[in-house]
Amino acid sequence: MKSNLLSKSETAETLESIATQWKIEVPKTKNLTTHEISDSARLITADNFAAIKIDKIFIPFLSETSMLEKFPKVVVDMGAVKFVCNGATVMRPGIKNYSDFEKDQIVCIVEESRNKFLAVGRALVSSKELETMTKGEVVKNLHYISDEFWETAKGIKK
Repeated sequence: MKSNLLSKSETAETLESIATQWKIEVPKTKNLTTHEISDSARLITADNFAAIKIDKIFIPFLSETSMLEKFPKVVVDMGAVKFVCNGATVMRPGIKNYSDFEKDQIVCIVEESRNKFLAVGRALVSSKELETMTKGEVVKNLHYISDEFWETAKGIKK
């Protein structure tokens, strides 16, 4: 795995891109490091920040709880947990509760009993459409506990 320390200007550009895409304020940091996971995927880390970049999409890293809390979420029932933690798309029958979100927005997936973050995905429908659905795909799972990003991050010294 190749790791690169970004220059100050690259760091500023990357943080601005993330803030624009997420529509939230991201922590200021002097230096970001990128870790190449595959041709299209990178793990971006700093002392106070971690994110994933897949192609042109930035995704908050699951260990960044304070950041994840700023995103819309869907709460899944306990029966869906095993599937979500294996990378499955979140389906309508497994959703117990949700906040407002738009189609294509980044959404966090949370389990119902302890409110733990299980995954981060991209909404395939808006929350308004979700209200009328009884079945179908709702959130495409992009990053989940124990995926390749999670495992790679464990090996990176902070």
